[in-house]
Amino acid sequence: MAEADGAEDGKPRSDEAHSAFTPPPGMEPGVLDDDRPTSEFVRPPNTGPVPSEPEGSAFAAPATYSAAQSPPAHTPGQGFPVAQLKDSPWQDRMRTMLRMPVDVRPVPDLVQRPSETGPAVGRVLDLTLRIGELLLSGGEGSEDVEAAMFAVARSYGLDRCEPTVTFTMLSITHQPSLVDHPVSASRTVRRRGTDYTRLAAVFRLVADISSPETDISLEEAYRRLAEIRRNRHPYPTWVLTAAAGLLAGAASVLVGGGVVVFLAAALGAVLGDRLAWLCAGRGLPEFYQFVVAAMPPAAFGVALKLAEIEDIKASAVITGGLFALLPGRALVAAVQDGLTGFYITAAARLLEVMYLFIGIIMGVLVVLYLGLQLGASPKPEEVLQITQRPLVQIAASMALVFTFAILLQQERSTVWIVTLNGAVAWVTFGALHYAGGIPPVPSTCIAAGLVGLFGQLFSRYRFASALPYVTAAIGPLLPGSATYYGLLLIAEDRLNEGLGSLVNAAAIALAIAIGVNLGSETSRLFMRIPGAASAVKGRAAAKRTRGY
Repeated sequence: MAEADGAEDGKPRSDEAHSAFTPPPGMEPGVLDDDRPTSEFVRPPNTGPVPSEPEGSAFAAPATYSAAQSPPAHTPGQGFPVAQLKDSPWQDRMRTMLRMPVDVRPVPDLVQRPSETGPAVGRVLDLTLRIGELLLSGGEGSEDVEAAMFAVARSYGLDRCEPTVTFTMLSITHQPSLVDHPVSASRTVRRRGTDYTRLAAVFRLVADISSPETDISLEEAYRRLAEIRRNRHPYPTWVLTAAAGLLAGAASVLVGGGVVVFLAAALGAVLGDRLAWLCAGRGLPEFYQFVVAAMPPAAFGVALKLAEIEDIKASAVITGGLFALLPGRALVAAVQDGLTGFYITAAARLLEVMYLFIGIIMGVLVVLYLGLQLGASPKPEEVLQITQRPLVQIAASMALVFTFAILLQQERSTVWIVTLNGAVAWVTFGALHYAGGIPPVPSTCIAAGLVGLFGQLFSRYRFASALPYVTAAIGPLLPGSATYYGLLLIAEDRLNEGLGSLVNAAAIALAIAIGVNLGSETSRLFMRIPGAASAVKGRAAAKRTRGY
């Protein structure tokens, strides 16, 4: 009886009565049909005839909406830009198109002839990833790696491609059409090595693939890529070890050392290089290789200090060894990626630089601490007292850059050019800092800017990468003295002063990287890129990652 009464009173019998589709009490359930519309896009009743609605109203019918007379939707007021980039280097052409929105990129000219069935999408994507892997593992900037991958894909007929580069991962996606499924491929970069001869060969391969005058099939491209991978380094191991010693010796002379200091720094660097090779052969991470490589030059410097030989600047031995170890190449690549919008890769590269720098600090600090326990009495102030010997320092800077270029495995034709570029950098720094009295940070930035400017112009003249013309040239500008000065103060328990000197060294290093990038960007003012200005109007490089 109670349940029957509850039903008659209209009260719910169970939870099913609370359904959202149940009419509320007091309302008559209705039937949805064409006479009783419920869509919010239907005109409400008693709103007047359709033509009386003002233009732009949500209820007004479009003036025209036929395929024959449709308005030009999504077309800018000035029309679509037409980019004519055939006469510029492939780096500039591909970089310009990468900075364009996808829907306004020009249709690519088919450079390499595909097969009768069309381009082999899988093989083209694989070839593109392999080329990008060699460039990224060789230290090339992320933007240039993307440009090279984009050039290869477009040359073989894959126009709707989007390459993506991070520190350890390469990926590329091809969209055949608006109705087809995309095809994606990726590749992991596990090994990194410095070989600018191989890097230059890859750049030549990309230039030939993207050139309409050269016919390179996929088989030929794979064959050339395999040859590049199999090619041995241009310099044997003993030449690299000797170059490391000469680099440290030249750096010690640059900061005021003499003949004895030169020999001590060279022997310490050679021993450190051999120990690092031994650790690498045993599979130890690069961090520990830098720890071990930093110890022998520091030990030679402490030994000279314990010998108390007059007119011997023992601190120059350790400073010279630091010049041979500071990761200037990785720092320049990190800052370049950050300034061009590749923030993930830039952060990873900066983290790598930090680990290597900490490894150098640990190796030197251990030896300095042992030297202080043995009674060595270093004088930190003498580190910054560099004797001005213009001719000797210019010759030492050129020797430093020359040996640095050999360590980077550069082609012999580029070694002399980068040596002259490094000499210009040191002369500029000396004129600004020593003669002009300008602080070291802005002086270093200006000198590095000239390095980047000339390096970029040389690379465009030879249609090659800018790294072989830039990386070794910044060698004389590296903050070896400021780094050693800070480490020496920390070893003497003067922590605040030591950290301040290390911060100054980091500021000089960042000034080098920013100056190189600024010089590279300035060089574009001297190069005419047809159609690039109109193609990227309203979407400049500085804005392409900000969403407008």
